[in-house]
Amino acid sequence: MTFNLTKKYPALLELNHLSDTDRINSLKRIFNRDIADNPDFSFRGKKIYPVKSEGMIDMEREFKHLTCKQIIEESEGKKYPKRVYDPFRSERLHWIKNHIEEKVSDSIFEIFSTIERDPKKHKDIYRTYIYNITRKYVIVLEPQLRNSQAYYLLSAYYLNETYGEKQMKQKLSNRLKVVY
Repeated sequence: MTFNLTKKYPALLELNHLSDTDRINSLKRIFNRDIADNPDFSFRGKKIYPVKSEGMIDMEREFKHLTCKQIIEESEGKKYPKRVYDPFRSERLHWIKNHIEEKVSDSIFEIFSTIERDPKKHKDIYRTYIYNITRKYVIVLEPQLRNSQAYYLLSAYYLNETYGEKQMKQKLSNRLKVVY
């Protein structure tokens, strides 16, 4: 289980042979080392925080978001969002730190910001993307409005869905001239 702590980008974490409990423990060690317990976790000099839940920093929610994907389940005619383990996100969890620190030299990158409509907030918001085109990997940050020297870490994922690269190309075509 601790062997995953020694994995370096671009190697993938080895998780398939682990039990659910051991897999979560292995991923949490990496998450804590690289994100939760990392006082220097920042992008281009701006501190990165997890998204707040009910006004509180929620590291458990952040961990789940970085290792699970959302699916829609149907029960008794109603649809419900649910997060389930995503092996593609999870085996790349240790990639986040390298990309945030811009210490990846084997890939073509695009780092850009866009303005997008947030359907939950019913307003336009800024999003900053770190897009590794070569490895089909994306990290999504949201600049904090109150503190222009900070970001929220929204997500990080592998573009394994057929529509993923098409969506990123669309976002690139709408990029702003400045990275926020």
